[in-house]
Amino acid sequence: MPSHTMSHIIFTSALIALIFLMQFSFTAVVDNMKTEMIKRELKEITDYVSDTLANLYFLVNSTNYSNVTLEKTLNLPSHVQNSIFVINITLNEGSAQSIYAYIKDNSRIDVSSWILPGLKVGSQSQTIESGRETVVAGCSRVSTSALVWIVYK
Repeated sequence: MPSHTMSHIIFTSALIALIFLMQFSFTAVVDNMKTEMIKRELKEITDYVSDTLANLYFLVNSTNYSNVTLEKTLNLPSHVQNSIFVINITLNEGSAQSIYAYIKDNSRIDVSSWILPGLKVGSQSQTIESGRETVVAGCSRVSTSALVWIVYK
């Protein structure tokens, strides 16, 4: 075989191999971008829940009454990138520490947002799943303790 025919065969083989390899690397890049977008959406949701609980706490704490309860309906999406997500109030020694959210089918995609320090968690539910029912965030002051929760309505 002449040398130019051999170089054409090598170049064509390398080009075909490169086309197939690029598809695999492109798929990895797309998956990473999708994961990052899901994390950003979950972060917005956890920030929203955390801010709502903080606002309820400030309202409850600004009254002169010893027993006050306030609730607010949360406007949460039913899905994030066609996936169901779970929101949870995490505890640290009986106190609310943060709002934690993750994708139900893929728990490695998770985020959290901090809550005001010193809040206790109420006896009601602390974990909700998206797309099921209306979700309510609440805060109550009983004596000197402030309790927070998220529940289905």
